[in-house]
Amino acid sequence: MSDLLETAHPRPEVLAAFEGATGFMPADEGLALYAAAVTAARRTGLPVLEIGTYCGRSAILLAEAAREAGTVALTVDHHRGSEEQQPGWEYHDPALVDPEVGRMDTLPRFRRALHAAGLEEHVIALVGRSPQIAAVWGGPLALVFIDGGHTDEHATADYEGWAPHLAPEGLLVVHDVFPDPADGGQAPYRVYLRALAEGFEEVSVTGSLRVLRRATAG
Repeated sequence: MSDLLETAHPRPEVLAAFEGATGFMPADEGLALYAAAVTAARRTGLPVLEIGTYCGRSAILLAEAAREAGTVALTVDHHRGSEEQQPGWEYHDPALVDPEVGRMDTLPRFRRALHAAGLEEHVIALVGRSPQIAAVWGGPLALVFIDGGHTDEHATADYEGWAPHLAPEGLLVVHDVFPDPADGGQAPYRVYLRALAEGFEEVSVTGSLRVLRRATAG
């Protein structure tokens, strides 16, 4: 694999759908994720996977990358919201609470976002907890994007569960990597450091988004 990611841009209507979707990823990080997904999927022909879908903002770009490469995007999320999205926390959105059960439910918003982008057929939504799905998953992946729970327990489980499924030319992408604790939580940063220590090398840095690949011998 080349040291550089392919130059790739989503269709304007897809980028507009991304920017209009509920979520937190800035456009520059989204475009870097898209370029990584297109690169990995084209070169391996395998699916791309994200852990932590929320309302589908980043999934739109992964789905577009999968469409472009002739593969599929897999999304892993229980859709009950992460820790910081629960009532009383900073990122809680009352509009995402299911009034019948009284719990967060981001799945309907996610499905509407994919429909608006015209990309439903390019996504397989895996609804459940990441470690449980990873334990029964058996196939190789072009890209693994870690953007789920931001505690050490959850971020570590996502890395340990899914990184082993990466194909030899696959890419590992970690979001919300903040070397300075003043900028954000440290669990994704610790996962990023662990990946470097365990044989990954950095391909690109865009904001808090890190793209990594396994270092090749020689």
